[in-house]
Amino acid sequence: MNELLTAVRAGRHHDVPPLVLVLDRPGRRSALTELKELRKEVRGWDWQRRDKIRKALLVAGAGCHTGAAGCAAWIGGHDLRDWTRSPYPLILASLKDRDPAWLGDLAQRFAGRSALSEAEYAFVGELTRIARVPLPVTDNLVTGWTELVGAARWRRRTRRALTEILRDDPHTAVLAPRLFEMPELPPQVDFYDAPDSQDHWPGALCALAGDGVLDRSYLVERCVARLMRGGRSVDQRFFLAVLQRLEATEDEEQRHLRDWTAMAADGIAPVASHAQQVLVRLDARGVLPTRELADVSGALLFRSEKKLVRAQLTLLGKVLRRDPSTAGELLPAVAEAFGHEGIDIQERALKLVARYLPVVGPEVRELLASAAAQLGPVHRETVTALFGGLVEEAPQVAYEELLPPAPALRRLEPAPETVAELVEEVAARVKAHASEHWIPASAVPDTSAGITGFERALDGLVRLARSDREELTGGLREALAGVHFVEHGLSPYMVDPRGVSTSHGLSVVVASLLGLVSERDRVAWRAKTVVTGADACAHAALNRVLLDRVWEASEAMAAGRVPFLLATPTWHTGAVEAAELVERLRTYRELDVRPGPADFAQALLRVRRGSGPERAEAAAAAEALGTGEGDRLAAWIRAEDAVAPVLRHPATTVSRPAAVTWWQRTATGARQVLVATRERLVIQRDFPAAFHWLGRAQLPRAQECYHWGPERSSHWTATLPGDPDTLAAWLMPDLLFAADQGQRGAVGFLPALAESPGETGGAMHLALAYALGARHPEDRTAAVDTLLVLAARGRLDGAMLGRELAILVDRDLVKVNRTADALGTAAATGACRTVLTVLAAMLPGLLAYERTPRALGDLLSVAAECAERCGTGGIEPIAGLAATAGRKGSSQTVRQAARLLATFGDRETEERPAPESDRKATIGDQINA
Repeated sequence: MNELLTAVRAGRHHDVPPLVLVLDRPGRRSALTELKELRKEVRGWDWQRRDKIRKALLVAGAGCHTGAAGCAAWIGGHDLRDWTRSPYPLILASLKDRDPAWLGDLAQRFAGRSALSEAEYAFVGELTRIARVPLPVTDNLVTGWTELVGAARWRRRTRRALTEILRDDPHTAVLAPRLFEMPELPPQVDFYDAPDSQDHWPGALCALAGDGVLDRSYLVERCVARLMRGGRSVDQRFFLAVLQRLEATEDEEQRHLRDWTAMAADGIAPVASHAQQVLVRLDARGVLPTRELADVSGALLFRSEKKLVRAQLTLLGKVLRRDPSTAGELLPAVAEAFGHEGIDIQERALKLVARYLPVVGPEVRELLASAAAQLGPVHRETVTALFGGLVEEAPQVAYEELLPPAPALRRLEPAPETVAELVEEVAARVKAHASEHWIPASAVPDTSAGITGFERALDGLVRLARSDREELTGGLREALAGVHFVEHGLSPYMVDPRGVSTSHGLSVVVASLLGLVSERDRVAWRAKTVVTGADACAHAALNRVLLDRVWEASEAMAAGRVPFLLATPTWHTGAVEAAELVERLRTYRELDVRPGPADFAQALLRVRRGSGPERAEAAAAAEALGTGEGDRLAAWIRAEDAVAPVLRHPATTVSRPAAVTWWQRTATGARQVLVATRERLVIQRDFPAAFHWLGRAQLPRAQECYHWGPERSSHWTATLPGDPDTLAAWLMPDLLFAADQGQRGAVGFLPALAESPGETGGAMHLALAYALGARHPEDRTAAVDTLLVLAARGRLDGAMLGRELAILVDRDLVKVNRTADALGTAAATGACRTVLTVLAAMLPGLLAYERTPRALGDLLSVAAECAERCGTGGIEPIAGLAATAGRKGSSQTVRQAARLLATFGDRETEERPAPESDRKATIGDQINA
């Protein structure tokens, strides 16, 4: 036994199997006790020592276990799984004296464990071969099998076809059907749209079904069942691809009639389209009952996909032409399309109803008239002619704008007062991001929660490091045992201003408190917080402010004099109440403590200045302190300027010369619409060097930065909580790239800016305009949240936002269809009046184009829907609307323009040109030098 433990401690894993096999049963039990103690000991070692013996410990423990359950648990232990070469041949060697039944039990138990990979699948397969028992078919084992198949496709220099690999695998007939029963498909089951290809899983499985390896009828049944059950879109597309390649027979299609109707009503678009095509075939064979058709049509015509709705109306039209007697059952289903948002859909449904209305009875006619009452003013004349007095005028209900409650300021909870509470909170925050490096930019953070949690933890560490340092450091060491930076020290990326986050900042403070940062590293790393060079971006500059604060806090904790931090926010936005900051400075004066320069500078940037008597009172109280910091605070409160005043951008009109092409506008730089900020000398003179970038003049520059992610941005808005326009100006390039080039996640900081107590000006509206045109839906959702919050707070200038949107569309920076989607979402929440105000200012510029912008009809549809709900009272007539509505043809743009025009009634629709001064009253006249 001693020899075995010696080999394990030395990491000689190849020597372990023979040493295990020479032990008898009591000897193995005794050795297992020692191995368990060693496993506990190893968890506290550094990673290099752990890696050296991990494989030997795994093999020895597996060989010494006498029970199959314990052996499976030992082999599956997460702390023993970090190896490069598979240890399973050595484990099999250490188990070769076991009874076959015991090995079969081990295979069954191990196959049920999670996270099985290619190596584990091979291990289980070898166990079952030796034991001569069937392969245990579990979901985890199937996942391991798909990994093995995927590796086999690329293992050789000459790529093998997937069908060939599956044919050669002896377990394919058993494992492949399990794919159709798993809750989710393994990620290795790739799928792409190539109808004639067999070199992906759907094609390969269907080829095997054709060869008789798999049961074709079973696959058809399982595909239908999985499509009925729903699930992830990628899984649904996979099963649909298999089903389409299997080509269900006429009997199979008829047997699943109810399933096709359910899929057409509720399935994702590709599934619904396939089900609809099956229903068309069933109708052509005369086996689709009218009642079933009416039921599915009622649900399908309610869907938003226009292609599906048009196809269903076409099918209904064919059935009605073939047998007009079905009109009594089918026309009420057709009337469901009256509620569709597409005006062309409404017109098609109305024409179909009009054609077969004479053959229906009075009850159906009355039902159809009731449904037609929901049609808008553009159809009112046709509806009245069809139904006469049967259509009752809808009662006029006063419109009420529905906006979310204006967000109220929430006080920051005080820092934990006991060491145990603080250690628990700090450990939870640090461990949640212990493996953080470059996180995907798609993860948009809860900005307020991120900054408030960090600030509470930071203030708590400063307070308790002064009063309970020994207990605090001991608790942190125990709670953070095994965390990488505690074991190996801080990594360079954790102190890199280009990508630092609040979790990194907290790690810096903890590492310094635990003595893990040398003086040399501290000096070198803190020097990086000074921004130099003309190419420094806003992300790095704001991150450097955070880093400078945490390094200063670390030094303050080492000295043990600072009782608390001055810059700890009062409110969830990051703002500090002026009266509270005065009291903190008074406590510092009484304790004879000198404020940290970075801490005090951040406190100044966060202080709420107030207005009127409140402002004067706070400044007087600060001045009465009789200290240099008190005088600086008083002067800061009395100052009128923002941290970095925003200049106005020069793009004030929509004017697109017909001869100027896209690349010419790009080449001349005319496409960029950004804003500049003016310098603030007081920041460069009186603030620490890490803050100087904030006080420099910043010119508009479209600089795309690849080093940042929105999940790291929670501290940006809290750096300047009272100056949302300034931050919007600095971060504008991110929003430009989100709209123009599809950068994902760049809008994450904008809703927090909308909650800022500071004034919202032109830069914020321009930033919102970019965000509403972002490429990715989740970014547009964040933009809609921002719009609604600004409207709820009374800070939204809808006309200004509309003009900015028109300018961005004119310069090809924002797509009309994306903007229509975002504004439509905002209107659907109940903010119709707000959205209509924006569109009334945006549409004139777009309607003036000689060539209609793409998706203009969608934008007009949103405007018409809003106007029908809230009315047009107080909205100036939209220039160009009548001319667009009067064009020839029946395009979506012309129809929706006519629909919107109808909401204005007899009012004049061509507005007079505004005076020159009014036309240029946007956020931009020209750059103010």
